[in-house]
Amino acid sequence: MKAMAVDKYGKQPVQMKELPIPEVGTEDVLVRVKAASVNPVDFKIRDGDLKMVMKYRFPLILGNDFAGVIEKVGKDVTDYKVGDKVYGRPGKDKIGTFAQYFALSHNDIAPMPENLNFVEAASIPLVGLTSYQAFHEIMHLKKDDKVLVQAGSGGVGTFAIQLGRVMDLHVATTVSDRGEELVKSLGADEIINYKQQNFWDVLSGYDGVFNLIPGENLDKAFTILKRGGAIASLVGPPTNKFADEMHLNPIQRLGVWYMSRNVRKLMKQYGVHYEFFLMHPSGEQLRTITNLIEEQKIKPVIDKVFPFHDTQKALEYSEEGHAKGKVVVKIED
Repeated sequence: MKAMAVDKYGKQPVQMKELPIPEVGTEDVLVRVKAASVNPVDFKIRDGDLKMVMKYRFPLILGNDFAGVIEKVGKDVTDYKVGDKVYGRPGKDKIGTFAQYFALSHNDIAPMPENLNFVEAASIPLVGLTSYQAFHEIMHLKKDDKVLVQAGSGGVGTFAIQLGRVMDLHVATTVSDRGEELVKSLGADEIINYKQQNFWDVLSGYDGVFNLIPGENLDKAFTILKRGGAIASLVGPPTNKFADEMHLNPIQRLGVWYMSRNVRKLMKQYGVHYEFFLMHPSGEQLRTITNLIEEQKIKPVIDKVFPFHDTQKALEYSEEGHAKGKVVVKIED
């Protein structure tokens, strides 16, 4: 099969390679991939930023979610059959969706929304599950709670704003001039142009912050929360809980303890819960998201679609950080 892979860690381009079609385990399905989306975690994996906690073999095929058609099912799989249209996000230790074929557990997929095409469906799994888990499992948000979604016009932000609307939350978000109309159309209640205002100067008494921007944005997030509020972060420093979940060794744990010293201080000072997380795959949660999409309560937001042979251009475009919504690679028609 053809796949887009790298041979070592670093900022080198992905290259088209001929690699073996993945083997299918007893509880796996083999998917003929139709489309896959680009996500920030692709750059972190490529650059080796996660090699401390996740070990990958080279050549390493990039790509972390997909939509496609099942070509083969493992002998213990009973809930899917050949020909089913599915989408999903594999486990962190099993990536590689920038390829013609991909194998993963049947527990990590869901039937594709009937009202979406493959490109639209491929834009959903990672950002959808990330937002769902941030809102429900970390911040534990409920009706009428107030949440700040940073970088609202990006891939994660555009989904999170819509999820907040579905959950009857008050959603504030930060954007540039170019993103204001988009986030307004998605249902944001309060829009802060970060080039003109600082969110910490205008917001207070919030229940949650979905932190998508590192540095000062994270530190200031603590200041707008009620005591007992929570921050779910995709970019901030890891914590001891993350070290436990990833089964880090004592030396790695010491590094995590050192990196998290500032957020531990801020948690104590403001009485706020903070958690850095990497989302986990869940076919069950993805089915919930499918229902919301089929009920037209959430829609995909796609900035640009690239052909398979231009996967590197898709990565470069996404890494610039100006995309409004998701960037998708179309593997085949």
